[in-house]
This record gives sequence, C-alpha cells and structure tokens, in this order.
Amino acid sequence: MAESLMQTSFFNQQSDGGLRIGGPAVLATLLLFAFAAPTLSADRSEAGTLTWNECLRQPAEWHSSAEALRVADNLLLYQRDSGGWPKNIDMARSLSQEQKEKLRAATNQTDGTIDNGATCSQMTFLARVFNASKQERFKEGFLRGLDFLLAAQYANGGWPQLYPKPKGYQAHITFNDNAMVNVLNLLRAVARREPVYSFVDVGRRQRSERAGEKGIDCILQCQIVVDGKRTVWCAQHDEKTLAPTSARTYEKVSLSGSESVGIVRFLMGIEKPDAPVKEAIESAVKWFEAGKLTGIKQVEKSDPSLPKGYDKVIVADPNAIPLWARFYEIGTGRPIFCGRDGVIKYSLAEIEHERRVGYGWYTDAPARLLEEDYPRWRMRLLN
Repeated sequence: MAESLMQTSFFNQQSDGGLRIGGPAVLATLLLFAFAAPTLSADRSEAGTLTWNECLRQPAEWHSSAEALRVADNLLLYQRDSGGWPKNIDMARSLSQEQKEKLRAATNQTDGTIDNGATCSQMTFLARVFNASKQERFKEGFLRGLDFLLAAQYANGGWPQLYPKPKGYQAHITFNDNAMVNVLNLLRAVARREPVYSFVDVGRRQRSERAGEKGIDCILQCQIVVDGKRTVWCAQHDEKTLAPTSARTYEKVSLSGSESVGIVRFLMGIEKPDAPVKEAIESAVKWFEAGKLTGIKQVEKSDPSLPKGYDKVIVADPNAIPLWARFYEIGTGRPIFCGRDGVIKYSLAEIEHERRVGYGWYTDAPARLLEEDYPRWRMRLLN
C-alpha cells in the first residue's frame, strides 16, 4: 500500500472545505482556523482590540498594518524553542514589558501542539505578515514552525497532539478536532508552493511533500475495518499499533461521525487518487449514509435552574435535517455518549448536564460532504 501511495504526487493535491462540529453548523475554513469571527473595521484594528481569532479573518491589505506587525511579534514571543506554539491563548492581546520578559523566559516549555488549531494558525498568520511586510523575522518564525511539524511526525506518518514530550493520550495520532488534517492541509499548501508560502525553500517543500505522502499512508492504515468492511476513523489512534483508542474519560474508542469528515475531504483533495484512496473515500461515504440519524433534532431548552440557564435535549421532528453522532460504538453502530465518570450511555439525556451542554455530541457536517463534496469529487474523476 505504501508503494502505491508514493506514486501520488503531493504537489498536485488540492485542498478543500471545512468542518462543522456539533450544535449549530459552523463552517471553519481550513488553514484559517477562524471560528466564525467577524472581519472588523480598520478603526477597531488600529485600536488594538482584535482578538486572535479575529486577526485570522482580516483582509490581505491589513497584514502590513502596525497592528498586524504587533500581533506577529507577539506570536514570536509565544513560540517555543521547539518551533511550536501552545493553545487556547489570545495571542493578539497587548503585552506589557513584564509579560514579554516572562514569555522570553518560557520559550523552553514543551507545550507546542497542533490541538485546537495551534501552530498551524500561527504559521499561516506569520506567512501572511511576511508577504505583506517582507520582514525576515516573520519568515524565520514560520520556518521554525514548519520544522516543528516535520520533526513531530511519527515514522508511521501520524502526528501526536503535543510535541516533543507528549503524555498519555497526547501521544496518540490525533484526528480529534481536525488536528492532523490541519497539518496535512498546511503541508499540502507548502508543497504545492501556493503564493502565500512561495518563500519556503526547495528542501523544506520536498520534505513537506514526503511528510504528506506518509500522512496519507497513515490515514489509510488507520481506517477502521468492521466485519471485513472499511468504515471511518476514531478521533485518535494508537501511535504504535494504529488501533482506535480513547482520549479523555468521555472520549471513547469509537467511529467518529465528526472528525472523519475532515479526513475524507482531505483525501478528496488528492488530484490523482490511486485505488486505495478511492476505496477509503467510497467506504467512508457508505458508512456516513448508513450512520445518518433522521427524524430528530437537538435543541437548546431554556432552564434557569441549570448552571448555564439551558439544557440540550433531543426531540422528535420528522422534518429535521439529518444528524450524525460524534461517536458510534464499533460493532453495533449505536451512537454513544459519556460523562466524566467514563461510563458509556446510549442517549444524551443520560450523561451529566455539564458534559451534555459542554461538548459537541451531534453534527450535521457529513450532510454537505454527501450532498456537495462527494458528487463533485465523483464528477472530477470522470473528467
């Protein structure tokens, strides 16, 4: 299988689409990682009130502004010696001199990660600012990030959630929240020498291409086989055996109706897919068709007595759009839900309120994959 995959040029692959996870559909544009943040006015930009996610949605001309350069310099302060970045930080906030000194003293921390869009989003931003400003420090920051991604890849083609010292489930090959797919889409763009990344040297482009090919091979090997049939993927796979595995107590071994969408879209972006890639896509599409949940919808029900003032409930609705569970039990194909106690349940109502409203248990993302992306992919193969 690996030999046939090596024949597919990563330079000629096409990136596509985004992933909508849980609750109301939120279309996330790949490589931007901007979670539905609005593009704001130039006045607000100059006032320094943009959040990090909002910075990722600004127009091209904004990236040469003083505000963009200030944020890019912030990113360099947050970058670790490994080349990666930590997650869940608003890196656009103004920093005092004392805060800057603390960040300079913390560069040896080993919390560089690809989780929650981290590292890939910072790299994308630095590339844009470098192209707009031509200031070398931003190019160097991007290249250090690229070296981090290339170094973090396992020999089998997968990526851990955290590098260089992952612990526990952080060491697993991580598809959760599109982590590995985000990396592969960025490497694809670099390998294809897309304009924003045209400054990357030939050696790193070639390494990005090879890493992408290994990543495809890993994806195909991780696809879960049930009763002799290929299905989809778990949110994470063991870094050694490639078997589906668990992460946090409420993230069990399962078939993912959410993360698998991004994986299939990535595979559909291969310009000249070979037989194993086509089989992986077709098998996953069949699984999505079979896993469709109809006649129900998830609603937020107001309840002032609850901590957040509402609850998530599933109600019958014959006119509802199709839904998919985030997790399906391997073997039975039943949707599964789990609270912090680690006990699998078979309905959302059975888990505690905090996890019920604090996690995305359903998604409608596969609908667009089936209705738009798959037919377009099939048509492209015929032309």
